[in-house]
Formats: sequence, C-alpha cells, structure tokens
Amino acid sequence: MSPTTIHLRAESKPLERRSPLSPASAKALLEAGYVVRVERSSDRIYKDEEFECLGAELIPSGSWVNAPLDHIILGLKELPEDDTTLSHTHIHFAHCFKKQQGWAETLSRFARGNGLLYDLEFLTDETGRRVAAFGYWAGYAGTAIALLSWAHQLLAPGTEQAAVPAFDSAPALLDRVKSDLAPALAANQGKLPRVIIIGALGRCGTGAVELCQAAGIPEENILKWDMAETKRGGPFPEITESDIFINCVYLGPHRAPPFATFESLSTPNRRLRVICDVSCDPNSENNPIPIYSSYSSFNNPTIPISGHLDGPELRVIAIDHLPTLVARESSDEFSQLLLPSLLTLDRRDEAGVWTRAEKTYRDRVSELPSELR
Repeated sequence: MSPTTIHLRAESKPLERRSPLSPASAKALLEAGYVVRVERSSDRIYKDEEFECLGAELIPSGSWVNAPLDHIILGLKELPEDDTTLSHTHIHFAHCFKKQQGWAETLSRFARGNGLLYDLEFLTDETGRRVAAFGYWAGYAGTAIALLSWAHQLLAPGTEQAAVPAFDSAPALLDRVKSDLAPALAANQGKLPRVIIIGALGRCGTGAVELCQAAGIPEENILKWDMAETKRGGPFPEITESDIFINCVYLGPHRAPPFATFESLSTPNRRLRVICDVSCDPNSENNPIPIYSSYSSFNNPTIPISGHLDGPELRVIAIDHLPTLVARESSDEFSQLLLPSLLTLDRRDEAGVWTRAEKTYRDRVSELPSELR
C-alpha cells in the first residue's frame, strides 16, 4: 500500500500567517512513513527552508487543485469562495457546520465533487472536546488588541484606530501593549481599565486573563466569569459597568439570552468602551452579542455597533483569525495538539476522531437542498 500523502496548502486569507503543520510535526510525519508536500508561502510564519531541510517536498503555491485525488489537503482557513467543485479530502476550518451564512454553497462544492471535509472545529475526542484549538492564543491576542483599543480611545477619541502590525513573538506584542497603556493611564488619571471576561475558565478565557495579568491589570480589575456567573441569563449590567468586555464563550447550537443588548447598554452610567468578541460569529442567530453584524480585521481592528448609543464611543473587535497575531507560538501549540490525529490518517476507518468528524459532515450534507447536492 502506498504511503499517505499530506499536502500542506498555502493560505489565501489576507494576513494569515499560521500553519496547522509545524516543521517539528512534519518531521514526525515523515519519520512515521508519511509523504509530506508543502506549498511555498512567503506569508507562513515558518520559512519554506524549515520544511525542506527535513525532507518535505516543496511545491508551488496553489498546486493542490491539481494534486492526485488520494492526497489529503491540509489547510487552516476556509478556501476562497467560488463555485468550483472540490474532489479531494480537505482538513481545515470551514465555518459552515453550524449553518453560518453561505454554509450550503460551501458544502455543495464538496457534495458535487464527491470530496470530503474534516472541519478542524469538529475534530473531537470521545468526550466531545476538540483535539486541537487555538483558543488560548485567540484570547491572548484579542485581549491585547482590546487594551490597545481602549488606550487609543483615551488618547485619540473619535479617530480610527490604526492597523495592528504583525508581531514576531508574543513577548513583542506584550511590550507594545505596555507601551501604549502607559500614556493612556496618564491621561486617565492613573486608572486602569475594568475588564470582564466571560468564559474565563476555558482555553480562550485563560489566554485573556493571563494577558491582562501580564499587562499589569490588577486582579481586582479582572472579572472572571464562567457558567456559574452567567446561569441566571443576560443581559448583564456588569458588562455595562466595565470598560472592556471580552467574550470567550464557545458558541453552541442553542440560543441563550444575550449577554448585552442595545437596551442594556443604553444607560447614562455606561463605562463600556470596547467589546472583543473572540468567539466572533456575528452571522449566527445564536450570537450572544447581537449589537454588531460584520467582521473587523487587522487593518481595521474595530467596527462601530449597528445602532446609536449615547455616552462614550463603543467599538467592537471581531477578527476571526486573532491567533495569527502571535503566529509562531499559536502554530507551534496547535500543530503539536493536532499531530496525534494526523498520525492516524492512514487508518481513518479505525480512528474515532476522523469517523466522528466525517459523520458530522455527512449529516450536514444530508440537510442540503436537493438542487445543491
């Protein structure tokens, strides 16, 4: 039997620097007998040579479309939107299994091409826990941008925040946060922001809490909320009474009372200036922060809410690939977590993580309108 080939494609999403496969993980796959092909990429945090020196085959960017059909195409973010059929087995975050906007058109491409999608978000162990996630670094990066945004509002109210640059490391990002906070604190009479983090006990929330602590936010200024604090159902006045709100709750299939609404924020005592929705699913009907409806980006890190509020300016951070801000650390961790599952790709029929993910895919495809299958 020929060895399993993993084809690491170059990412097409602007400013995406992460990789689901690190050189260390590529080395482990090669040593296990896999063939590893890596598309060249000038954007990827890892240099092409880091893979090549290990024995991986370097190939042109975008060449996955012509790869043999038995090659497994590994990526991170969704493919560019078009109507071409997809006939390979793909592994990436597709953002369609929860029936987000455009889900049917995306899955139709796989169904019509007889392809297969293993969505990384739905690659889970027997307890339902994701085997690999970027949660910690999403919370870390999102909270860093929220603190930068809070500082910007104090120092340059009413002006657009500049693009957030790429950082070579997490320490470099932290240094930038501390540097921007210093003059903002002086302008705010030394008062540090009050930050409420919902979902504080999860991976994402842990990253958010630890960034706050590293940036010098005192413990009494960090409200660490999780299921115990939210079980009464929102909206929560504590959000309005905080300067920054970080949402780190994983968005499930069921609708819950919203955490904040236009009505709950329409109070003369509102302190809230910045919302960072790390979960970031504005097109879902289950979005617990239904006051915005689009995404922001690293070039335009904040967007206004969808309606008018009196009082301090309120901006929303809704970037759907936050961990790329600290691409090396987040990619190192993610690829290490994903590696055990990749090492079972040659026996997918026996490995529960893949059979569970395939069942989810088949279930969603079965719900497509007949004309899209």
